[in-house]
Amino acid sequence: MTHKGKVAIVTGAGTGIGRSTALMLARDNVAIVAVGRRAQPLEQLRSDLVGKVPVAVVAADVTDDDAPLRAAQAAIDEFGRLDYLVNNAGLGKPQPVDETTDEVLDLFLNVHLRAPFRFCREALRVMEDGGAIVNMASSFALIGGMRGGAYSAAKGGIVALTKHMAAQYGQRGIRTNAVAPGVLETDMTAYAWNAHVFRRMNMDMTPLNRTGTGEDAAAAICFLLSDDARFITGQVLAIDGGWTSTKYLAESVVNAGLDDA
Repeated sequence: MTHKGKVAIVTGAGTGIGRSTALMLARDNVAIVAVGRRAQPLEQLRSDLVGKVPVAVVAADVTDDDAPLRAAQAAIDEFGRLDYLVNNAGLGKPQPVDETTDEVLDLFLNVHLRAPFRFCREALRVMEDGGAIVNMASSFALIGGMRGGAYSAAKGGIVALTKHMAAQYGQRGIRTNAVAPGVLETDMTAYAWNAHVFRRMNMDMTPLNRTGTGEDAAAAICFLLSDDARFITGQVLAIDGGWTSTKYLAESVVNAGLDDA
């Protein structure tokens, strides 16, 4: 994939998918503007990449009023350009609609929709023509789930925003796509993977029959940013091992454990 000489803003870069994406981009000589709430993981990322690519750190919550401008300005001040934006930052532990307070609703909408919108706005003002943006949607923007109305609503908004931006900014050669991860094994979901029913739903019932990782999502993100995806825009790429594609699985998977019931 061709990335050499490019500059990327990656939000939520300190852990999980964001860190994996930053490390993967760095292998292709992309300079990184790493955005995250906690300075320590960002400084660790910068330390890990010393001698490989330069990293500018912006320690800020993505919902801070000045976070998008600070990130865009860091790209210009430190590297003189901006080519890529990865809107990755997020939070988990969603709730059913009837148990969601206004405070929680506002939090999920601010983190998962308002902040990415604002980062896109600032990035577009300075981004090189021919740049690329990847937004973070979710499998739960594509199908219904048992929990997480606020999360799903925000991620559905990301899908709509992605398609709009693809249409609006394609004339500048700027491509906008989204990835829609399933339930991956990351820091954000670590609390749940020990539960048998959780593993059954999110691994055993997946056609590829394994857990997804942050590296799986990062690989898709890096592909969509690259020239290899030069004629792809306005798309939502599910990173879920086939989870959203079908409810019909191998008989051995469906019947697993039933003989002992």
